[in-house]
Amino acid sequence: MKPVPQPSSTSTDGSVPSRPWYRRYPVAAFLVSLILAFASSPFEEGFRDGDLLEWLRLTVVVLCGLLALSDRRSTFVSGLVLILPALIGKWVNHWRPDLAPPWLFLAPALLFCLFVVLHLMRFILRAPRVDSEVLCAAVAGYLMLGLVWAGAYVFTAQLVPGSFVFSVGPAPSDSMKGFTALYYSVITLTTVGYGDVVPVSGPARMLAMMEAMIGTLYMAVMVARLVSLYSTSNPSSGGSTPDKP
Repeated sequence: MKPVPQPSSTSTDGSVPSRPWYRRYPVAAFLVSLILAFASSPFEEGFRDGDLLEWLRLTVVVLCGLLALSDRRSTFVSGLVLILPALIGKWVNHWRPDLAPPWLFLAPALLFCLFVVLHLMRFILRAPRVDSEVLCAAVAGYLMLGLVWAGAYVFTAQLVPGSFVFSVGPAPSDSMKGFTALYYSVITLTTVGYGDVVPVSGPARMLAMMEAMIGTLYMAVMVARLVSLYSTSNPSSGGSTPDKP
């Protein structure tokens, strides 16, 4: 992943040809899709086919993510290979749950999210300077971490029933899924911890512990990296240095 250079060639009438903003700023488009997906997630549970709306929303996020990773053909193909089984498995699971259990699409979806996070971090660490795309990549990476752990909590709840206890909120039959998983993931990532959802099984506690640590470390590393990039690309101009005797 790398910033898309601005077009420098001019057309016959002297104007500079331009591309759509989502092609010039693919990481920003990806961030916008993530924010919209997070904002719309609590309203899907009221619909009869809320799970399909959820995956339709995530499909848009996936497409924007692939667009942001499309600087190399191999990267784009690798991301596509990872996400296609998840998308197909989800649609099959909706119509024929006996043919596609939840873990069949949750596992490749988690791998794809990790794939995106790693490429966002590589993009930030290799960036020569701070620009809008780097800042968008830092925020998108943070949101993607919340999405990764939300999927991991759903996966854990499927494998180990009763991994989470709800003091308030959804009934036990609703368990950890959809917006509830995303809510708990973001609350844990930001180390707020309201206590309305409590992990009780070993794997669930381990995931919550790791998310809290990684969320804190991510912020520390990103702030240090962005400050370092800004200091390097914008050296302070404190005047001329006096000649040494």
